Amino acid sequence: MDENMDVKSTEAVTEEKSVVREIFEWVMCIVIAVAVAMFLKTFIMTVAMVDGNSMLDTLHDKERLIAWKLGYEPDNNDIIIFQPRESTPQSRKYFVKRVIATENQTVEIKYDENAVYVDGEKIEEPYIYEEMLDVSFGSTDYWVVPEGHVFVMGDNRNNSRDSRSDSVGFVDHDSIEGKVVFRFWPLNKIGTVK
Repeated sequence: MDENMDVKSTEAVTEEKSVVREIFEWVMCIVIAVAVAMFLKTFIMTVAMVDGNSMLDTLHDKERLIAWKLGYEPDNNDIIIFQPRESTPQSRKYFVKRVIATENQTVEIKYDENAVYVDGEKIEEPYIYEEMLDVSFGSTDYWVVPEGHVFVMGDNRNNSRDSRSDSVGFVDHDSIEGKVVFRFWPLNKIGTVK
């Protein structure tokens, strides 16, 4: 009888150790997964959701995007995710816009021609949603992009708060979260973004 009790208690202890080991392994897997996700989000890429219609017809409200940040340097025509000036650590806010010009370039908007000029050259913009209305956002239609900044605009020019507006202005490189490279939602539109 005593031998059976010893066998049962040994089995119980072994089973208890097995359960504890399994719980520990699950906890470790979760900790590692969270650490990897945080590393990816901090240094490699950002996941974001489009909020609004300023990038029609290229991007639509509620679409989900992946932006690449590792080693990214802004270039003309890139679609980027950035934090506008009004964003604070308490209310993190992100904008999605297209880079029209980079540092030291000039931008001129000629509403009567429905055209944007960069360094005196009219740029081709097949992605524009509709003809631009002559809407005054600030005191000028001509800008020189300062060092370490970019000039951005939405593809839906008549419904976009962008670098034309004093509330957004030039976008500092440090506020750029990355270049939009992939749309993963909705599933019928999954793929690269240009």
